[in-house]
Amino acid sequence: MATLKRFLAAIGTLGYAIGKFAAGSLVDLLGGRRNYLIGMAGAVVCTFAIAGGGPMPVFLSAWFANRLLQSLGWPGMIKMISRWFSYASYNTVMGVISLSFLFGDAAARAFIGWLIRDVGLGWHGVFWASGGVLAGLWVINALWIRESPAELGWPEPRTNPANLFGELGEDPHPESAGSLWRTMGRSPAFWAACLLSLGLTFLRETFNNWTAAYLAEGVGLGAGDAASWSGLFPLVGGVSVILAGYLGDRTGPRGRAAIILIGVGASAVALGALGGSSFAGRPAPALALVGAVAFLLIGPYSYLAGAISLDLGGKRGGATASGIIDGVGYLFGGVLAGMVVAGRSEALGWDGVFRMLAVAAILTAAAAAWFLAIQWKAPRSLAAEQGGS
Repeated sequence: MATLKRFLAAIGTLGYAIGKFAAGSLVDLLGGRRNYLIGMAGAVVCTFAIAGGGPMPVFLSAWFANRLLQSLGWPGMIKMISRWFSYASYNTVMGVISLSFLFGDAAARAFIGWLIRDVGLGWHGVFWASGGVLAGLWVINALWIRESPAELGWPEPRTNPANLFGELGEDPHPESAGSLWRTMGRSPAFWAACLLSLGLTFLRETFNNWTAAYLAEGVGLGAGDAASWSGLFPLVGGVSVILAGYLGDRTGPRGRAAIILIGVGASAVALGALGGSSFAGRPAPALALVGAVAFLLIGPYSYLAGAISLDLGGKRGGATASGIIDGVGYLFGGVLAGMVVAGRSEALGWDGVFRMLAVAAILTAAAAAWFLAIQWKAPRSLAAEQGGS
């Protein structure tokens, strides 16, 4: 069973990562709303296909395609955000939008726990119910979402004047994907963000994929309670991104980079505490430390494929920047979280897993220090224009 879980987690993350690299540029070229809705509709179809059962090749194909199509969602949202909101509020806006995968994730885990524990549904029923909820949300989104305020006769706010494309950053219609990728590739800040994404995604996806397993195997909670309590990580993470968004818009790029460094460094301490002893039969301290890791990591994580990508790409290439940064994180960090952690939990126990994660956090902190150095070398006038001191 552990091997199957590890394989499914890895293949799903691989599909999501591969999709991210293409999705960002596809969205910048063809528009955010269209791709966002296509991705959501595709996820509904694939979820129903999984619920319907069938031979293993069909199941795996639907599982992979589900995550592949989901990769259109976040870049689509980034494109629309770039046209609806001023760069002065990117951090706060993206903090609120990030609640979709944090509070939404927590609610989904509680819902699934309820379906398993109280309703008594098996895995087929859980997928049928999940697909039905998503189909309802698709209808609401299709009715209400607009690509830009121009569709309502309102002016579009300005993008960050310090974006990598200069004045062209105000144009949401790039001529080619290649021009976007070449411009991104010349930016040290972009590469530093990619490294941060690798490390932070590895840490985040480990908790996303394996918190329920840790609470059941390492702490001793029942399956339903473990599924419900695993929602603590995204729930506390939601509080973290709101606070990080508020601070990010008031401290600018330098302050935001410092927040990332402080958060990642402190998370290494919390992870070391989780790896320092067994918490079997002691759910309270284990949950407190899991919550602490969420609070320290998720706020900094939300900057990367959100406000930082929008600052780098503007209206022209923000979705591409987000797709690549996210794609690097999921392709390397996310797949590692799926494949490595389960094997280590069997070989070293959960204590050993958390010690390994503490080392990963220290290495990620080194990348955060590089990113802070890049921001600190930016001209002071530019930092002030972006809201920094």
